[in-house]
Amino acid sequence: MKMPVLFIGHGSPVNILEDNLYTKSLARLGKRLPAPEAILVVSAHWLTEGSYVTASAQPETIYDFYGFSPELYQVRYDCPGSPVTADLVETVTAGRVRLDACRGIDHAAWAVLKHMYPAAHIPVLEMSLDANKSPREHYELGKCLAPLREQGVLIIGSGNIVHNLRRARFSQLYGGAYAWTLAFDGLVEAALLAGDHDSLIHYEKLPDADLAVPTDEHFLPLLYASALQETADTLKFTCKDIQNGSISMRGLIYSAPKGD
Repeated sequence: MKMPVLFIGHGSPVNILEDNLYTKSLARLGKRLPAPEAILVVSAHWLTEGSYVTASAQPETIYDFYGFSPELYQVRYDCPGSPVTADLVETVTAGRVRLDACRGIDHAAWAVLKHMYPAAHIPVLEMSLDANKSPREHYELGKCLAPLREQGVLIIGSGNIVHNLRRARFSQLYGGAYAWTLAFDGLVEAALLAGDHDSLIHYEKLPDADLAVPTDEHFLPLLYASALQETADTLKFTCKDIQNGSISMRGLIYSAPKGD
């Protein structure tokens, strides 16, 4: 079976311990997906020069957030890694993605997977974002990952379509969404439904992009997911929430026809 492709808005680390509409959507998703052989997460929180994939057999849990409740730093996600799958990533990208045997798994991956696969039994790898690549180059690199879908690898882009922490209302998880948050999220939704990937690649031309995407690292994982959309795939949105006023938690799934 060809594995689906996901984009997940991961938002604030407080969601790690929350039981809300968003985390419930992740739990439902984990139960309905075909069981993957491994999971590859394109992380908004791993910026590098060049592109890398984790290759550790037992990646550490990285707490790449600060100033939160001490309880959050006690949560672990002790999933295995998969050096074999890491080698496959290097192969299908013709060496454009290199191996990193030391890097662990940051919260762009484990904060999401904790709700999807709480048993932490599936091998997890992360792929970095090359800070020197253009959006178009990220998109084209994403296309190279297509053969992984045939190998049982669930590919997840983990970021946020709208992500403006300077304008975030941290005391209010739900409610109080800015008009520009809703507008930009809606424009991206329309582009996704239309299969208009050029508008996604050139997101900076969309109205309110300066507020919605002040820096691009949380938007770029969407380009990896969209690059993997095939003609026969169906698109469904798994979550449409807005949190903290300025963070879109929108998630989506590209699924191949049954039997493909």
